[in-house]
Amino acid sequence: MKILLLGEYSNVHATLAEGLRARGHAVTVASNGDFWKDYPRDIDLVRKYTKWGGVAFMLKLYALLPRFRGYDIVQLINPMFLEIKAERIFPIYRYLRRHNRKVVLGAFGMDWYWVHACNHEKPLRYSDFNIGDALRYNADAVKERKDWLGTPKERLNRMMAVDCDAIVAGLYEYKVCYDLHHPDKTTFIPFPIVAAKRPEDIPPDPPRRVRVFIGINRDRSEYKGTDIMLRAALEVQQRHPREMELVKVESLPFAVYRKRMLGSDAILDQLYSYTPSMNPLQAMSEGIICVGGGEEENYDILHESELRPVINVLPSFESVAGELERLVSHPERIPLLKRQSVEYIRRHHDHLKVAARYEALYEGLLGRKG
Repeated sequence: MKILLLGEYSNVHATLAEGLRARGHAVTVASNGDFWKDYPRDIDLVRKYTKWGGVAFMLKLYALLPRFRGYDIVQLINPMFLEIKAERIFPIYRYLRRHNRKVVLGAFGMDWYWVHACNHEKPLRYSDFNIGDALRYNADAVKERKDWLGTPKERLNRMMAVDCDAIVAGLYEYKVCYDLHHPDKTTFIPFPIVAAKRPEDIPPDPPRRVRVFIGINRDRSEYKGTDIMLRAALEVQQRHPREMELVKVESLPFAVYRKRMLGSDAILDQLYSYTPSMNPLQAMSEGIICVGGGEEENYDILHESELRPVINVLPSFESVAGELERLVSHPERIPLLKRQSVEYIRRHHDHLKVAARYEALYEGLLGRKG
């Protein structure tokens, strides 16, 4: 198949492309590299924010449109798959629809279905927008409500969800939200990760000093809960300065981020999530324990009945501090959790296995036999 993956979130499309190419497909990734994270792509869609940057980007984009024709599958990372206003995406989406065979919409992050469900139906016990029945009013949550509810972004997202051929959700949470509106069209496929290690690569002995890593996106810290996680980690480190080392990085390109992360024993990430997302999944593939989202719903959707590698925390300072304290005080748990983390990735997120699931979805849309 000839496949265009348009847009990027946290290396999802770049990694999926690797898997699909290994299975013999011709894949083009066109994206802005997910801003400062700078993930690899074949066609660069970076927009410069200068006086004439918007005009220059639109001219570049329209010059590129002929290269976005003739694909069997076009997969969009998000309704806002380009760095332009929603109003300007409508005609580009229609162009893609007209000049390619099938279009797949990704449910991989922030969009109307996520924002609306978490603010109104509240199918999750907690999320980026709610804790139980109570809504969160941090600046980012308020901004996203204004951006997505009753706006051109909402109209774009809802139109695309109705019009596209399939919707793929990469996490349990996103599938729940899309299932409220498009259950027959939405498919869950786990995020792809290049498996780095095998369980037998993990040393059997616990570390002498537990190295805990936290990556801060300075623009999204309160929204994602890393502000609370950092505060909890600092308190535990203060109580156990000899037993725990804390490594903190801020808004680094992915290659630098990964280099700083390697050698850690645990990563703190995504306080309000039920599931590990791309960054902690990448860490788990390296044998790094995720302290974050690991609710039973995550394991259920994967049909995983044995492994429990994620140290699940509730969205509170006390929960994070308590679990981190227990990990630092009982480092003998670490080798097993590391081995389980690596096995978990190999079972459920290996990019070749994930690519095979996408391949089956695409073939089904095209009416081909698998």
